[in-house]
Amino acid sequence: MADEEAGKSGSGAGGGKGALGELVKAESMIQLAIALPAGCVIGWLVGSWLDHHFHQSWMSITGILLGAAAGFIQIFRTASRYIKRG
Repeated sequence: MADEEAGKSGSGAGGGKGALGELVKAESMIQLAIALPAGCVIGWLVGSWLDHHFHQSWMSITGILLGAAAGFIQIFRTASRYIKRG
């Protein structure tokens, strides 16, 4: 009897059912929308700081590219996690 109750309560917040599950799905989609722009902005800021610090002009472009790559990696990780959950 205790095993049956544990099975019923196991489909709670992380199971993707109900209002809380829908909020978790929405949060994952928001992460997808923010990952690439945030990565580019952070890369640009770090590259710009390095440009000023080392008196170069190419590091901000490299920072943007590295930030975009990091954003794509985050998108793929989040999307694969979302697909695995169902």
